[in-house]
Amino acid sequence: MITSSTILIVSNIQQTVDNLLITLPKHNTRVIQNEEDGKNDFLISHARKVIKEAYLASSETKYIILCGNTFTQEAQNSLLKVFEEPPKNIVFIIITLSKNSILPTIFSRIPAQIIKTKSVIEDIELDLINLDLKTIHEFLKSNQRISKNDAQNFIQSLLFKIQKQNIKLNKKQLDLFSSSMKLISLNSRPLNVITNLLLHLSYLKTNKTYNANI
Repeated sequence: MITSSTILIVSNIQQTVDNLLITLPKHNTRVIQNEEDGKNDFLISHARKVIKEAYLASSETKYIILCGNTFTQEAQNSLLKVFEEPPKNIVFIIITLSKNSILPTIFSRIPAQIIKTKSVIEDIELDLINLDLKTIHEFLKSNQRISKNDAQNFIQSLLFKIQKQNIKLNKKQLDLFSSSMKLISLNSRPLNVITNLLLHLSYLKTNKTYNANI
């Protein structure tokens, strides 16, 4: 069990939270994160909730879990004082995917642990060689609320599928995948990015601008 404030750099935020909740006292544990669909950024509004919760008196150890793919600079700056001089019996647990999302001033106050596991790229059911508009429409309809993290994983799975089906893309076509990952990291709507990527692959297939050696 975690006994002091810490920063956890992990591969899967929700899985880490679920595992922690098993070990922590339910009545004295608070999870603060962005609960809006597809949004995983920790904002100033969430920081205010942390501060309010931290100053609610507790005779027992209270665990406050802060979760986010990214933490805005404004949110982090507002938390500096409470991190430096935490109220009695308060343990902060910050969970994020990348060390780069946390300011050095936060790291100077709270120690960090990197507990990332090797990611497993899942195969997807889409047949990219026979990809058509109907298939794309059905896929998008069933994934309307795809999260930022799941969208990034899906793009990696697409690249894996391209290799598996021996589809040959040129550098410009491959760059589209890199730009798609960047757009998602910059908070473009994940579904829009995925839509554009799949339509582009369908266009390439229709116009025979890539080769499939099958």
